[in-house]
Amino acid sequence: MEKKIYQQLVDREASLAVIGLGYVGLPIALEFAKKINVIGFDISQERIELMKQKIDPSNELISNDFENCSIHFTSDLTALKKASFFIIAVPTPIDDANLPDLKPLLAATRTISKVLKKGDYVVYESTVYPGCTEEDCIPLIEEESGLRFKEDFKVGYSPERINPGDKEHTLQNVVKVVSGCGDESLQEIALTYELVVQAGVHRATSIKVAEAAKIIENTQRDVNIALINELSIIFNKLKINTFDVLEAAGTKWNFLKFSPGLVGGHCIGVDPYYLTHKAQQAGYHSRVITSGRYVNDSMGFYIAKQTVKKVIAQGKHIQEARALIMGATFKEDVSDIRNTKVIDIVTELKSYQMAVDIVDPHANSEEMEREYGVSLIQQPSNNYDAIIVAVNHHAYLELTETYFKSLFKDGMGVFIDVKGIYKSKIKDLEYWSL
Repeated sequence: MEKKIYQQLVDREASLAVIGLGYVGLPIALEFAKKINVIGFDISQERIELMKQKIDPSNELISNDFENCSIHFTSDLTALKKASFFIIAVPTPIDDANLPDLKPLLAATRTISKVLKKGDYVVYESTVYPGCTEEDCIPLIEEESGLRFKEDFKVGYSPERINPGDKEHTLQNVVKVVSGCGDESLQEIALTYELVVQAGVHRATSIKVAEAAKIIENTQRDVNIALINELSIIFNKLKINTFDVLEAAGTKWNFLKFSPGLVGGHCIGVDPYYLTHKAQQAGYHSRVITSGRYVNDSMGFYIAKQTVKKVIAQGKHIQEARALIMGATFKEDVSDIRNTKVIDIVTELKSYQMAVDIVDPHANSEEMEREYGVSLIQQPSNNYDAIIVAVNHHAYLELTETYFKSLFKDGMGVFIDVKGIYKSKIKDLEYWSL
């Protein structure tokens, strides 16, 4: 009797390939490589060379994470011919019109289609709208490979739950949702993921259910944060501190503890648009989700306008004023600048002819220049009229009011604390937070 795919992998008679070695792909490739033979594929030869030296280009993993791994890093398509189980973990961004951009996903699908053979498995981890795997990806595999779905190859979907910068909720200890195109494929895919996910797997009833489960995880967070952001705008008009309100309301057992802030990155700031796009195709115009996206997408501009108002209120000419923005990444303690909403603050301040300096202990200045046309400075000067702490990096948490005073012209200015982390520390400066 011919062995099934899981047993072939465990017996090292077959290899697993991970396509896309970013925040999602690299950790799962290395975990699998501790148990079975793995091929790590990425189109960037530069990234491949770093990983061969046990360096994570995303700065999430350390060299020890590469130890005791049976993995072959490559950008060579022919190396994928040795694989029988393919995991696709490429980005699924949005375009300038906030519509799904499936180009990386479809390109990866074409890539594996060139080497796919009878009996192989393909599992998608990229976040997509319900129906994408079966309506967009599988027909492309059939067209490019000449193989027949279910008869010749099996497909599953297992959404990623990687949280960049989070050392607590890791791949191993977060339940993994898995799905397949039938009972046998579901079982084989579930067994394979159970090799690396200690928390276990949840077998979804269909691929579409698994796709939908992923998309609503981030949509739910987005809508909840949007509510708090809108409340912070209201409370600002009422001259009430939002964080004081949240602290008081949080004493009730069933109050959901969300806080206001910038909502960027490649998950929460993107995924809801995939769902609203699919809803539109199905004939429904989403109201709650779309409104939440509007509120969260406008927060950077709102913060900048509040800054400008307060600088002007101090009797300064805005065209002669200078602001320091501390933090450029999309969230704390990561190097990822994709879809960072800090850039909205920069853009808005510059539209008022205000000079802007940006510092960040994690972000790369060349990447910022390439992606947004702005660069970082190494060290702040001492001639600022406004300081905006936009990202609550760990390195910023212990800074004192005395330190911030040393960066202002004449020791005084407007201090904008986006996340409210200095609420009890700032006594003398003009202070504002969401």
